[in-house]
Amino acid sequence: MPSFKILVLPGDHIGAEVVREAVKVLRAVESHPSVAKQNIKFDLDFDLLGGQSIDVHGIPLTPQVIEKAKNSVAVLFGAVGGPKWGMTGALRPETSVLDLRKALNCWANIRPCRIPSPGVAKCSPLKESLVQGTDFIVLRENLGGVYFGEKKEEPDYAHDVWGYHRWEIERISRMAAYLSRKHGGSKGPSKITSVDKANVLAVCRLWREAVTTIHDREFPEIPLHHQLSDSLALIMVKNPRSLNGIVMCDNIFGDLFSDEAAAVAGSLGFSPSACLSGIPGEPLSTGMYEPSHGSAPDLAPNKANPIATIQSAAMMLRYSCDLDSLANAIDEAVSVALDDKASGGLEVRTGDIGGTASTTEMGDAVVTALMQILDKAETSVTSESARL
Repeated sequence: MPSFKILVLPGDHIGAEVVREAVKVLRAVESHPSVAKQNIKFDLDFDLLGGQSIDVHGIPLTPQVIEKAKNSVAVLFGAVGGPKWGMTGALRPETSVLDLRKALNCWANIRPCRIPSPGVAKCSPLKESLVQGTDFIVLRENLGGVYFGEKKEEPDYAHDVWGYHRWEIERISRMAAYLSRKHGGSKGPSKITSVDKANVLAVCRLWREAVTTIHDREFPEIPLHHQLSDSLALIMVKNPRSLNGIVMCDNIFGDLFSDEAAAVAGSLGFSPSACLSGIPGEPLSTGMYEPSHGSAPDLAPNKANPIATIQSAAMMLRYSCDLDSLANAIDEAVSVALDDKASGGLEVRTGDIGGTASTTEMGDAVVTALMQILDKAETSVTSESARL
């Protein structure tokens, strides 16, 4: 098993803290005997991004970091920004993330919405009975649409062109099909809900027609449902479980509904994400993995919730390293670390989800649970081998 070259960009403020805990988990994974004997190694290369890069290099993203990212199987990123570097201008730290995604051609954004542990369902603003069992992915087309269209801005009039090519819609549809099969596993492909406003917008009529055509031609076995965007906003808070599967959106709808999904889960600290440049396994595809929250410059040291970053690292193992079993082990460890003691969990939680644990303590709890899970998995494999 080869080593996996990963570029680690902690970024600013809590970015460094939450990435530290994700790295701790990755180091724990590769140190476990069951993993070490497979020669699985994570070759981590640390560098600067955002405000930290401005302080050292005068710019938020250097050509050297772009080159390193292109030569890595994945990028693990924290968060950037803060009042120290200002909020406007070309040297804003936040431009580094957008520019790096563009340089890597990361056109597919993946944001899971899942309650990571039964014990923290109470953190959702919705009733526990509504959110328990919620498990869907918001898939966002990330490099097209109105955010990248022609713009005109005058004192009394402005416009942004919202356009898509058929090939862009087909590309994101194929990613949805891949995720549907991955998400459904042995139960078969999960439902794809395609979001549009085809009753009003021409671009959305093309979206719906292109999605339907490629679906019928290439993956007719996958359930497909078209949903108008305004009704989806209602469904997501009224019955989020009904969306279980893949919720496929264009750029602007994906931006909106991925944040709504984070609210359903109860905290941005439960909202990992991946930006991919191709369907996993395809040549030259890479991924950028990060929590959905910002750098939180006002938060006291060692108080941030690292779960989203740890889960982003799990997504990295799943999509960029093809290490599904280890990704699943990390997700299970997160669940055990968070869950109530009465249910067999460790009940370790940071302040944003009603606990008192520090960032470090939260990461330590995940590692503790992970080691126990990997020990059990190794014992199970050994016992099975002995019977053969």
